[in-house]
Amino acid sequence: MSVFADLFWYFKSEKKRYIGGIVLLALVSLCLLLPPNIVGRAIDQMKAGTLTKSDLLLYVLLLAIVAVTVYVLRFFWRVLIYGASISLALLLRNRLFTHYTKMSASFYHKRRVGDLMAHATNDLQAIQQTAGDGVLTLVDSIMMGSFTMIAMTTTISWKLTLVSLLPLPFMAWSTSRYGNLLHKRFASAQAAFSSMNDKVQESIAGVRVIKAFGEEKHDRDAFQALSKQVVKQNIEVAKVDALFDPTISLIIGLSYLLSVSYGSYLVIGEQLSIGQLIAFTTYLGLLIWPMLAFGWLFNIVERGKASYERVTALLKEEACIQEEAHACEKVPLGEISLALSTFTYDGANSPALRDVYLTIEQGMTIGIVGPTGSGKSTLCKLLLREMDCEEGSIVIDDVSIRNYRVDTLRQAIGYVPQDHFLFSLSIFENIAFGKPDASFKEVKRAAQAAAIYEEICQLSDGFQTLVGERGVTLSGGQKQRLSIARALLLQSTILLLDDALSAVDAKTEEAILSVLKKERQQQTTLITAHRLSSVAHADCIIVLDEGRMVQKGTHEELIASQGWYQETYRRQALEQLLEKGGSS
Repeated sequence: MSVFADLFWYFKSEKKRYIGGIVLLALVSLCLLLPPNIVGRAIDQMKAGTLTKSDLLLYVLLLAIVAVTVYVLRFFWRVLIYGASISLALLLRNRLFTHYTKMSASFYHKRRVGDLMAHATNDLQAIQQTAGDGVLTLVDSIMMGSFTMIAMTTTISWKLTLVSLLPLPFMAWSTSRYGNLLHKRFASAQAAFSSMNDKVQESIAGVRVIKAFGEEKHDRDAFQALSKQVVKQNIEVAKVDALFDPTISLIIGLSYLLSVSYGSYLVIGEQLSIGQLIAFTTYLGLLIWPMLAFGWLFNIVERGKASYERVTALLKEEACIQEEAHACEKVPLGEISLALSTFTYDGANSPALRDVYLTIEQGMTIGIVGPTGSGKSTLCKLLLREMDCEEGSIVIDDVSIRNYRVDTLRQAIGYVPQDHFLFSLSIFENIAFGKPDASFKEVKRAAQAAAIYEEICQLSDGFQTLVGERGVTLSGGQKQRLSIARALLLQSTILLLDDALSAVDAKTEEAILSVLKKERQQQTTLITAHRLSSVAHADCIIVLDEGRMVQKGTHEELIASQGWYQETYRRQALEQLLEKGGSS
């Protein structure tokens, strides 16, 4: 029952709806006490031969009035209580989604997508049920049970009431035990569902790779194994769940047996009338719902508790990127100073970057090259402040990036990542993602700058063409250039191209680079690349190797000096010659 205490903050904020619903529930319970009494009186009058036509019509009219009143009251308490529970689910879903958007990249490195989706679906549904059906069953079972027992005690016989309730302690013990079992097993079932959810998401996202390697059967087998585990865990939950109703039915049966047996004895002894015994058994029928509700309550509450613990644990996680209380809101212009002593990823044995010292003046184009895993993308992520470097600093316009507002910093940086993610929207909406109010003229200009405009025009719906999930309908080069266009549209003071030209041909690359050189003369640009032709025009090129900056200079200076750059340049030049020879 502790989940109700955990949710008290919400019950307090929605006290009007919950109090209103509880008051209406109380009125329903009181109304339901009238029919057994009316029926008992009618039977006693029938036995005594004093029941008149007018009395019978009056009793029927009273029963009709009670029925209509209960119908109306039940409608309104459902609107109030269930409406409040739906609002709770909406509130938590928004909080959860907002929390997801605030968390840094390291959070997503530790969490699976399917698990996060399960929190926002199954877990919230269980919490909603607790705030709706849980409150209903708790309040209604207590009030209906209490009012009924009071009526049975005061209007019929306290002795008979006491005898009929003798099995209740066993019900309290059994439902409490079942509830503890249910809590543990439901938590395991939710975890299994998260794993299956993650597998579905991963398989759908990677379906082309799975098909390319002919691993459909293996993937199906893996999914079926997880699916069986979900079924197994839910069967374990169902086994406990299935114990509630038979146990309560047994207790209700014992109560009926005891009340009818002892009630008949009292009737024979003329301590009760037939009408009173029938009224009592009718009241006992009213106790069936509170007893069933009590068992159902444990089921709902334990599910809700397990889910609420999972969601609150997630919401308590703090983003590793914290913003200063009085952070700078001025948009940086692009003068960057890097002084990175060392940066190591969580759980890594060796630093990803070390001894990187560089000053970049506003308007410069910087090339960043090096072997795979040398730290190029890490440097971009540090500039975006996806992570913080504890041993070192990054300063933009004489202000540490830690002192900028995070949204201000990122709005000043146009970023084209290695993973060119496109949304399931039109091409126009994908390019205008960072600037939703952009005009067609602006979007067209960005597409032309990224050398993708002509290809867009050849599509059947032009800029309104839907690209499919993650841009599945486009080639790798097209996705790259759309990502570049999306970044160029922002006209950011700093542009980061993280190996953003790897999937385009030499002619397209040259066209894009010439536009960048012409239009970004006063703006800072950083380009990471494996293909040296992408950075040959840069004002300065740095070479990273195992996280260290091992070379620095212009393209001409570096190809004239022995080292990684010269060797790579010669190898790539030879590869180009061989390709030309092969094509001719």
